[in-house]
Amino acid sequence: MAYHLRSASAPSSPRSNETKVEQQLQSLSTATSSPSATIDTMCDGLRTLGDLFGCIEKMVCTPSNQASLCQTVQVRKAVEEELGRSLVLLDLCNAMRESFMELKTIVQENLLVLRRGEDASTHAKTYIRLVKKTQKQFKKITRKTVSDNKQCRVVMLLAEAREVAVSLLESTSGLLSKQIEMPKWSLVSSRTFQKSKVVCEEEQLQALERGIGDLESGVELLYRRLIQNRVSLLNALSS
Repeated sequence: MAYHLRSASAPSSPRSNETKVEQQLQSLSTATSSPSATIDTMCDGLRTLGDLFGCIEKMVCTPSNQASLCQTVQVRKAVEEELGRSLVLLDLCNAMRESFMELKTIVQENLLVLRRGEDASTHAKTYIRLVKKTQKQFKKITRKTVSDNKQCRVVMLLAEAREVAVSLLESTSGLLSKQIEMPKWSLVSSRTFQKSKVVCEEEQLQALERGIGDLESGVELLYRRLIQNRVSLLNALSS
């Protein structure tokens, strides 16, 4: 069952806004790192994280925060460093989006194979290789995203949200990999199908296809919000 987080709408007080965003980031991190997390949990998490980045972007755009982001050389440097790290996260989102598109294509091909009663072993191996490739890309990228910046509260929230995003995407990749390796997700079948088995496998693949589509939409939302945050930060630096 999906973990439903509270709405990420921004309260009126700037301080309470920051506190609420920080609390929801912590709740989101706990929910998506839980052993009981599902694809639905990750989909909800991506949507919530997109909303939280939207709240942070609104904070960045306030006159007081725009002034504070350029107040000292140290804070300005912290903002520039966070802008650099956000590019890494954007690259990760792009890699995940491409992988989701390929995964959906392979799932659709497997559905056709099942319905024709053919051997799905080749497609299954391709599917597993693709997920492992995604995980390798992810691990290579995430090593560059760690930040210990505490110079500015808004920048600190951006860093925390980015780290939650990286963790969420890692958990998503791992969850997909585990589901593929589990017997109930096995795509390799004998040439002689029992009707009930074929129906069951079709339902599993259709559910997986829907889940990947929802994950794709969530990553797309996150990507758009990251771009908006970058634009707002760059505007603040140039003001």
